[in-house]
Amino acid sequence: MSGPDPAVADVRRAVRVLLSAAAPERVAVAVSGGADSLALVAAAAHVRPGVEALIVDHRLQEGSDKVAAAVAEQVGALGVQAKVLTVTVEGPGGTEAAARRARYAALRAAAGEAIVLLGHTRDDQAETVLLGLGRGSGPRSIAGMRPLDPPWGRPLLDLPRTTTAAACAALGLTPWQDPHNSDSRFTRVRLRAEVLPLLEDVLQGGVAAALARTATQLRDDLHALDTLAADLLARAGEEGELGVAHLTPAPPALRRRALRAWLLQAGVPELTDAHLRSCDDLVGAWRGQGGVALPGGFVARRAHGRLSCVRP
Repeated sequence: MSGPDPAVADVRRAVRVLLSAAAPERVAVAVSGGADSLALVAAAAHVRPGVEALIVDHRLQEGSDKVAAAVAEQVGALGVQAKVLTVTVEGPGGTEAAARRARYAALRAAAGEAIVLLGHTRDDQAETVLLGLGRGSGPRSIAGMRPLDPPWGRPLLDLPRTTTAAACAALGLTPWQDPHNSDSRFTRVRLRAEVLPLLEDVLQGGVAAALARTATQLRDDLHALDTLAADLLARAGEEGELGVAHLTPAPPALRRRALRAWLLQAGVPELTDAHLRSCDDLVGAWRGQGGVALPGGFVARRAHGRLSCVRP
């Protein structure tokens, strides 16, 4: 008796590995109807019976409700209960960013305590790394997406899109072709259709896999640095303030990580590299300067050898 198609087996294996590591009580799968999420929900249903499908209708295209209903029907044929989540896409940052915010908020609210599996593949990881490089967003962005980042789980990050497409074909599933995925107005579409193919041609292949490996290596490095920064923060912290004497001997990169964690704990939102470097100057380039204005109305100040972060 022959086993499953190799692509189907690869997707199932990836799901099994992540769920073994996460050991969640409940599992939901975000399903757009594309090949990645369809292959994922089919594998999840095989590995973990009782999973639930969450389908987000962004209402950005005419007839999107019908598309969502058709996806729910196809998922239902796999024996998976589906729930359609209708969202309103609005706010700053353009359509891509606004849709992402609305989608993740809806998934988080609907999933409750469940782990939500997302169909991001190795190709998506490569696009994320390229975006981070192009925007100068720093190592956290270039490190890409983590496989397990509760409540999110991304079991397919080591698999290419060709595998999910082959899995769907083997299972007789019909992916929905989202017109937005070929719309060159969107940055990721141009990366996918123009930039990555050009890099693959110039560098003679293997670029997506190499970018994904880079992300994995950086995540390992960041984990080590974050561990050291947490120790530094524990030694320097006292009643919500930081002792400069503990921070000064540390390398600037380590200090900035400790400062980032401290400021986030204080409630400062949307920190940038410029914010962190200005705060670090209160330690490494101290000359009696005034406080550093931070998002959310916070101000970081140095006085009597200690740093404080308050909202005046």
